[in-house]
Amino acid sequence: MVHIHDHNGHGHHHADPAHVTRALVMGIALNLAFVAVELGAGIRQQSMGLISDAGHNLSDVVSLLLALLAVRLSQAAKSDRYTYGYRKSTVLVSLVNACILMAAVGIIVWESIERLLHPHPVDGGVVAWVAGLGIVVNAFTAWLFVKDSKEDLNIKGAYLHMVADTLVSAGVLVSGIVISRTGWYVIDPIIALTVAAVIFVSTWGLLRSSLRLTLDGVPEGIDIGEVRRAIGAVNGVAALHHLHVWALSTTENAATVHVVIRGGADASRVKYDIKRSLADLGAGHVTVEIETEGEPCCDDLCRNRTTAG
Repeated sequence: MVHIHDHNGHGHHHADPAHVTRALVMGIALNLAFVAVELGAGIRQQSMGLISDAGHNLSDVVSLLLALLAVRLSQAAKSDRYTYGYRKSTVLVSLVNACILMAAVGIIVWESIERLLHPHPVDGGVVAWVAGLGIVVNAFTAWLFVKDSKEDLNIKGAYLHMVADTLVSAGVLVSGIVISRTGWYVIDPIIALTVAAVIFVSTWGLLRSSLRLTLDGVPEGIDIGEVRRAIGAVNGVAALHHLHVWALSTTENAATVHVVIRGGADASRVKYDIKRSLADLGAGHVTVEIETEGEPCCDDLCRNRTTAG
């Protein structure tokens, strides 16, 4: 769910940028060091499990760097050219993260099939030890993001990366143990394919949510029908049109609406009540345009007003 910022005091909490930055920097450093160790061991042992896991970890380092860039950009001041600042960059980065994960799945599947057809002997003991280290590094990094992942889709992407890598490392660990005890080298690519399927399933939701926000679709967690009913329930509202709800960033939602008020209704009170209602539903940046009942419509959309019930 994408949470929002509310100027009226009815929104959800934001992820702390300072805490997120520290977590990202620490995660980048840990994973970059582990990639070097795992890739070297994978090449030396000719283990597809280790090499694919190292490639996946490297993609995570890139994703964490992009997430860090998005956090910095989201804090940049707005300008005359970018009146919302660079908040939307967080949405773009979450989409890129999902795409990187999907690309990593494709590479793992391709290489694993090649290794399945042409198995290579590997040292299962070395594979298991390196994978065990990977579980520690990835699980700790995921823990750094677990709290903020509930507040920010971009950080959720980084969290899912780390959880997926923990699963990959666990699979590689199992394959290393099995190989060391049985000599079944074919287990190496089979485990890699199994984990690739797990990563694909876990990433699909992130990809779908990111694409929806990129296209300015209604963010998940917001029911547009419920928004209409909430506006229509405000005292003094006769009809509404031009209702739009979209994401400013992975942590902030916005809405605009034109409402027709009945004669004698207090326009200021109507605006306040609408903003308060929409903030409770997940839209913190709300713009309300007031029209008085009986005024001529200015366009075709205006003529297709939704009457308040």
